[in-house]
Amino acid sequence: MAREKPRLGGVFTRRAMILAAGQVGLFGLLGLRLYRLQVRDGAHYAMLAKDNRVSARLVAPPRGEIHDRAGALLAGNKPHWRALLMVDATTDAKATLAAFNRLVPLDAAERLRIQREIKVHRPFIPVLLRDFLSWDQMAALAVNAPALPGLIVDVGTTRLYPFGTTMAHLIGYVGPPTEAEVRASPVLALPGIRVGKAGVERGRNGALTGVPGMVRLEVNALGRVIRNLARNPGTPGETVRLHLDANLQSQAVARLASERSASAVLLELGSGAVRAIASTPSFDPTLFDTGLSARQWKAWMTDKRAPLLDKALAGIYAPGSTFKPVTALAGLTSGGISPGTRFFCPGYLDLGGHRYWCWEHGGHGWLDLPSAICQSCDVFFYHTALATGIDRIAAMANRLGIGVPPEIDIPGAASGFVPTREWRRAHGKAWTLGETVIHGIGQGFDQVTPLELAIMAARVATGRAISPRVAAEVGAQALPETAFPELGIPEAYLAIVRQGMREAVNNPLGTAYASRLTDPKMEMAGKTGSAEVVNLSKAEAAANFNTANLPWQFRPNALFIAFAPVANPRFATAVVVEHGHEGAEAAAPIAKVLMEAAFGMVAASRARVAGAPA
Repeated sequence: MAREKPRLGGVFTRRAMILAAGQVGLFGLLGLRLYRLQVRDGAHYAMLAKDNRVSARLVAPPRGEIHDRAGALLAGNKPHWRALLMVDATTDAKATLAAFNRLVPLDAAERLRIQREIKVHRPFIPVLLRDFLSWDQMAALAVNAPALPGLIVDVGTTRLYPFGTTMAHLIGYVGPPTEAEVRASPVLALPGIRVGKAGVERGRNGALTGVPGMVRLEVNALGRVIRNLARNPGTPGETVRLHLDANLQSQAVARLASERSASAVLLELGSGAVRAIASTPSFDPTLFDTGLSARQWKAWMTDKRAPLLDKALAGIYAPGSTFKPVTALAGLTSGGISPGTRFFCPGYLDLGGHRYWCWEHGGHGWLDLPSAICQSCDVFFYHTALATGIDRIAAMANRLGIGVPPEIDIPGAASGFVPTREWRRAHGKAWTLGETVIHGIGQGFDQVTPLELAIMAARVATGRAISPRVAAEVGAQALPETAFPELGIPEAYLAIVRQGMREAVNNPLGTAYASRLTDPKMEMAGKTGSAEVVNLSKAEAAANFNTANLPWQFRPNALFIAFAPVANPRFATAVVVEHGHEGAEAAAPIAKVLMEAAFGMVAASRARVAGAPA
């Protein structure tokens, strides 16, 4: 009998229904999950996804340029490569740092700095791993990029100083901000940000710094940068144009370089514009940005000529006989002397049992004021100082710009000093007539800077309170010019002092006759000075000891002040040669070169204007 076949249809139907039900349930759950992800919570997860793949960082703006009056570049920027770490783009900054160290070895100081910055890192601000990468270092980092999550090889800028040592003191230099500066302004923590440390770089740092920009990067799950999504370079710092003339400055430095240590200032009188201001020896300002070795720093610190000191702004010297115009004007305005006063010079003045010698031991005979300035007679000014008093001399010095903070638009300018009776009492001593005598010829406690001497010469030449100005424009905005007020010194008194200074240069008896300008249109007036830096013994003073025989560092400083042309003063200058012995020998010839160059600059400017198209 045949066997009955089993009935399978019902079994398959049930299984299919169960399987279908399971599939429907599974797809339902999946659909519900997709609904939550894409519809209900879609915006939230989209934002998270975007944050995961996009990293943003601030970038330092290009620092503004500095130009001279004709547009010559004095400070600019040049690009270089650097390595940065975006801490937020890696899950293990220490591992990245270790991998980087194997490719680009870091010294202990660098590692400590990086670890400190990683601990205190701020969002959007990367950590600088290494500046100034070489080509081989860049290649090694590119090949090993997958093992360096969060690493960025970026373009930074180095400060460029085309004139090098010629402009170093005036332009200054930049360097990384201090921790205190970063705390005050966190943006300064940006890699590549530099702040001005001296000179114009420091004085105009706010305008030169600019506004940071931002870069948005696409980063994968491993922290590797895939591409730049957007880049806003920020706002570059503003361009600062100076009154300085680069050609004049170069000539000044070249002439000063013939001396071991010297400084010079040249002012244009109408505006107070600083056309040249030089100090030698100098230094390479780029080293403060690219890296300064301990050996170089030690060399600077042990150099007796003090190359880092801006002697024109901050060098402090006894003025010597360049101070005599101050004593003369103090005597005239106080009534201590009159324009017709004459004193006899036997070669010395005896006072209180002490003999004060004139530089000319044989004496000058009878002299009036112009002749006394011309021949720089010490005895005449000993008498003038005694007739005037130290307090009136100090007041006149202040009025002429000595012993008061100079009004100049760059930092670092020092002020000299002229004593008073009150100052002496504050130090527990009484002022003596002997001290008045030596201060009348710029010795004793009298102190000046070369800038103050130039200001004094400018004020004597014009009768106005001339103050120096360095910057002419910031950005596209010309800085306002100042109307200099009158000093309130009678013109007749100024005229007689100017006459004496004119004769000092143009009279054969004058101490600076060898440095005169032979062109009558450029006739120069001036005053020489020689200021002792060590005290001679009574025997040496009586024997008229020749201080040129002393070792260099013990010889007197040589000084000279001048203005020109006499008929219509246009420029004023001051030159100080450290241990140059005599102002007539060392300082006045330099001033002559500067004046000739200044008039040549004017002639060249007029020629350019005359040849310009209408």
